[in-house]
Amino acid sequence: MDKLTKINQTIASFYQSKAAVSTEMIEAILYSVDAGGKRIRPLFLLDVLEAFSIPLEESHFAVAAALEMIHTGSLIHDDLPAMDNDDYRRGRLTNHKKFDEATAILAGDSLFLDPFALVAGTDLPAQVRVDLIQCLSDSSGTFGMVGGQMLDMKAEGQKLSLDQLQAIHRHKTGCLLAFPFWAGARIADAQEEVQEKFLQVGHLVGHAFQVRDDILDVTADFELLGKTPEKDLAADKMTYPSLLGLDKSYQILNQDIDQSLAILAELEKAQTIKADAVKALIERLRLHA
Repeated sequence: MDKLTKINQTIASFYQSKAAVSTEMIEAILYSVDAGGKRIRPLFLLDVLEAFSIPLEESHFAVAAALEMIHTGSLIHDDLPAMDNDDYRRGRLTNHKKFDEATAILAGDSLFLDPFALVAGTDLPAQVRVDLIQCLSDSSGTFGMVGGQMLDMKAEGQKLSLDQLQAIHRHKTGCLLAFPFWAGARIADAQEEVQEKFLQVGHLVGHAFQVRDDILDVTADFELLGKTPEKDLAADKMTYPSLLGLDKSYQILNQDIDQSLAILAELEKAQTIKADAVKALIERLRLHA
């Protein structure tokens, strides 16, 4: 069974493991979960584990699934009328358009809260579970993704400095993308300095991912994006292309990717790891002008 199928099955099994309180709620949750997506966050986690030559087990897929659930919940909330107000996500109607706004809010709430039960129920050592839960909360909540989303909303129509824009991207997108790199190293019981190096790689990848998203917002069409293009432009959001231009944005994207690959190459020399799959997944983030 391939990793994507196993991630999807792990999420579905979680919602089938108990008697449903509301079948309509689960239908709305799985509508967005099953809409597709690259699953890049959970794949990074699983690939990092394999870089340490760790055979993948049910608990690893549970942590990966938990991460994808939080990401999907964030997309449901991002699309709401009070936020980005979008009608399409991943090529299909957004959750609030398919169901209704109240249902979409609750579906997002569930996908923010349920993952912690999933991680807590794994067979990983107790301290590892505690560390994962704490970091996942920090990465997704007030001090991570949600905090970054607040900065992003308040910045609409404002002229930002590069430092301010980087702070938004680091939290809104970067923290949840850095988590799987650190989490994989933590589960592998790597030395703290190695965990820090993987976290550094994750933040570079997270920054690259958001710069890439900014570029695609103004260069790609609906078929490629699966959502309405030029939404940031319409909302008067500050992005890398609007602040620095497209050429500089491509340059920053490639610099982030190159730096992350260089750190992984150093780790491969110093540690008994083989990160080919991780590096290949990072390479897929490149865009060519």
